[in-house]
Amino acid sequence: MITRYKVGNHYFSIDAPDGIIRDDYSIFSTVETGGEDVFFLKVDYEPVGMEGYVEEVMQEEEGQVIRSGHKGERCVFGFGFDGVYTGTLDCSNDYREAHLGLVADDFRTYTVDNSIMVLYALATAHKSTLLMHASTVVNNGKAYLFLAPSGTGKSTHSQLWIRNIEGTKLLNDDNPVLVVEGENVIVYGSPWSGKLPCYKNESYPVGALVNIKRAKYNRATRLSGIEAYGTLLTSASGKRWERTLADALHGTMNQIVRDVPVYRMECLPDDEAAKVCFGEVSR
Repeated sequence: MITRYKVGNHYFSIDAPDGIIRDDYSIFSTVETGGEDVFFLKVDYEPVGMEGYVEEVMQEEEGQVIRSGHKGERCVFGFGFDGVYTGTLDCSNDYREAHLGLVADDFRTYTVDNSIMVLYALATAHKSTLLMHASTVVNNGKAYLFLAPSGTGKSTHSQLWIRNIEGTKLLNDDNPVLVVEGENVIVYGSPWSGKLPCYKNESYPVGALVNIKRAKYNRATRLSGIEAYGTLLTSASGKRWERTLADALHGTMNQIVRDVPVYRMECLPDDEAAKVCFGEVSR
């Protein structure tokens, strides 16, 4: 069954057997017929031929493994979890057409989600769009993105805002979408939200980007230049070793850093940290 989705103001379509795609994706399904799909993905249990495959990069984090390579002019991604091979994504070199061959139902949700995220990040790179690793809250009509490596406090800081800053709500806990739209930088909710499910088809102007750092005190510092750019660079998904994609990502990041304030928040995991951060970034 083919279903069309709209995430971050971009369309894509997926052809998959019933029950393969998480129900949460339905929030982002659309019957709109206008616009162009950034990619089309077919999902099934047919194996992907690996003859001539050449590996380029392997990424591993918290038991999740993604292998990236190519075979001829096709791009190939292999997925694994806790030592189990779970599926292979084979796609055109412009990422607009792809086939995901699932190996088994074990870790199926992980494999499908990561395949769609990979395609989305790569297919939208030339459209002033970034898929971010960030926890995002909304307060007074503006969104604030907390950036940090996994397990170092971004989700905790979001919860501190929700508990201590009146009117704050969670938009997405791990994979929001940043889009530069003219002179504005907008953040969108997505169907991907990490360990804390939060799937909202909503969008807001970005008030600030905040890099969370563990410390024995609470202090917010506005960053500029290369420091601000570096903060964004480490949190954006993308294929940085592919020149044309890297150039597109860098162009989008430069626009965002120019138009959105970026802060470093050195903090404890306490209520005062949220108050200090809010007082600085919401000015």
